[in-house]
Amino acid sequence: MSLTEPAAELLVAEHAFAPGLPGFVGLSVDLLLDEPGLPLSLVGSLRERAPLRHGLLGARSRRIAVVSGPPSPGLEVCAARMAEDLPVPHPLIAGHRLAVLAEAADAVDPATAPDDTYATATAGIRVALEAGIDGDGPFGLRRRWDLAHALAPVLAAAFANAPLRHGRPSGWRSTRQALRRGLPSAPPGADPRGAWTALVLDAPVAGTGRTLRAWSRSGPGDRPTITDLTRHLAGLRPPVAARGHLELDVADRQPGTGWRVPLAVIAALLDDPQAATEAEAATRMLAGTPRLWERAARDALTDPELAAVARECFVAAYASLSRQGVSRELRDAVADFTERYVLRGRCPADDVLDRATARP
Repeated sequence: MSLTEPAAELLVAEHAFAPGLPGFVGLSVDLLLDEPGLPLSLVGSLRERAPLRHGLLGARSRRIAVVSGPPSPGLEVCAARMAEDLPVPHPLIAGHRLAVLAEAADAVDPATAPDDTYATATAGIRVALEAGIDGDGPFGLRRRWDLAHALAPVLAAAFANAPLRHGRPSGWRSTRQALRRGLPSAPPGADPRGAWTALVLDAPVAGTGRTLRAWSRSGPGDRPTITDLTRHLAGLRPPVAARGHLELDVADRQPGTGWRVPLAVIAALLDDPQAATEAEAATRMLAGTPRLWERAARDALTDPELAAVARECFVAAYASLSRQGVSRELRDAVADFTERYVLRGRCPADDVLDRATARP
């Protein structure tokens, strides 16, 4: 079945959000390999995703494996499941004489990278939360959508971890985020469904040289199908996405068990009404700030405005985790990250840069 422009808009809008109260949490962690060595046959099979103990193992390219956890009833269940699933693919990867890198990108030039580089050669952490409910109020869908967009550049700066290209400083603390630095830092409309629908239809479709909107305006024999729309949606990687649930793709891959920190901070700031109110107040000062995403990708928390907002948000997140009685281990991970990086105007990329520029 081919899709006209109104039909495509209707489908996207109808499936953008499945309203629901906060509670369930999901997580996906990319594994960036030291070289694109996954066999094509394996990549093909992993695109169908193989079951792990709790979640699924997939691949976006010969260089990116993806561990996706299931929707879990709460932050701690989500973290526990991911902790069990993440080690499982490593023997498979090592069997192909490959290693998983601790950074989020290592050979990408944002000035010349093709459009699909972000998805196929960089590694991030995506947190999935309930969309919220229709209407206003502390769990309102529109409020959560707006807050997610306001937080996105702040969190991208705090979790920047991709400062090298071919082992040398690239000029960006997050080369990964630099690939999309031209994106707006606020939603393009007051209506989340309308904003998401416009983004989807006005985004270029990979391999076609035209947007989905332009394609759907073609003649009857040359319009996109539902399969084309599904593929287009899967390939879109904006910082905040509507996939039935709310998806935040704002954190670079973190070293070791560092994936726990963006999971905990994002869930706390979006799902706890008090922390959300504090985050709204903190991010208000950034409204209308020019080139915010570029500053987050290049300067991270050396930018004084981003650093000031990040401090308030991380303190609010830790307080929320304490109120909720989250485990000491998870709270300590957030506290250690806050002390080591956020309160000092640093991010994980700064550690990488220190090692790369250290004199022997």
